[in-house]
Amino acid sequence: MALAACVYYVAYQFIVAPIRLRWKALYGDVDYPEGYSIHGIDVSHHQGNIDWETLSRAEIDGEPVSFAFIKATEGKGLLDENFNENFYEAREYGFIRGAYHFFTPSVSGREQADYFIKQVHLEEGDLPPVLDIERTGNLTTAQIRREALAWLRAVEASYGVRPIIYTYYKFKEQYLGTPEFDRYPYWIAHYYVKNLQYKGPWKFWQHTDCGRLPGIKGHVDLNIYNGSMYDLRRLTIQPPAEE
Repeated sequence: MALAACVYYVAYQFIVAPIRLRWKALYGDVDYPEGYSIHGIDVSHHQGNIDWETLSRAEIDGEPVSFAFIKATEGKGLLDENFNENFYEAREYGFIRGAYHFFTPSVSGREQADYFIKQVHLEEGDLPPVLDIERTGNLTTAQIRREALAWLRAVEASYGVRPIIYTYYKFKEQYLGTPEFDRYPYWIAHYYVKNLQYKGPWKFWQHTDCGRLPGIKGHVDLNIYNGSMYDLRRLTIQPPAEE
C-alpha cells in the first residue's frame, strides 16, 4: 500500500500536476506566486500591436503591472519589428521598462553585443540590459560560457551597469554555474509551479507564458520581482553620482 501511494504521489507531481497547471493557465486561471506584489510582463512582436494605454490600467492579482521587458535584438542583425514603438510607449505610460537581447549561439557574443548597443539607447530609470540565453546550438559548455561573457562584459562596459541574465533554471545550473556568472542579477523562467525551484539568488521569475491582460491580444508572459518597489527602482540605471 505504501509503495502504491508513493508511486501515485511521484506520478502526480511530475506528470499530472504540470499538465493540470498548464491547462488552467491556458484557460485563464493563472496561479500567481504567493508573497509577491510587484508584477510585470515581457513582450515582443509576437504580441502584435499593444494598446499600452489600456495595459497601463491592467492589474495582475489585484496589483498594477509595474514593469515591462521588451525584446530588442537577436543575433547580430535582427531588430524586433515592434521594439522601438513598444519601448517608447512603455515609458510614456509609466512602466519601468527594460530591453532584452535573444542570444544566437552561432554568432560571436561580441558581435551580438555591438549590435544591441547600436540599437538600444537606455536612459535613467530603465532596467539594466538583459541577455536572454536559452540555447547552446553546437557550442560546448566552455564555448557558450565564453561567448556569453563576451556579450555581458561588452554591454556592461557600454552602459555602466551589470546586465541581467534571463534563462531557465536548469540551463543556469548546467551552463552558467561557474563563479564569473554569479555577479549578475538573474531572471529565471520556470512555469506551472507554485515555487521556483532554482535555489540561487534571483531578481525576476517568469512564472507563466499563458497570461491574459487587457490591451494585449493573445497570451503574454507574466513575471514577478523578488523585492520591494524601492529595490526595483534601485536596480534601474541611476543618474551619475555628483562629484
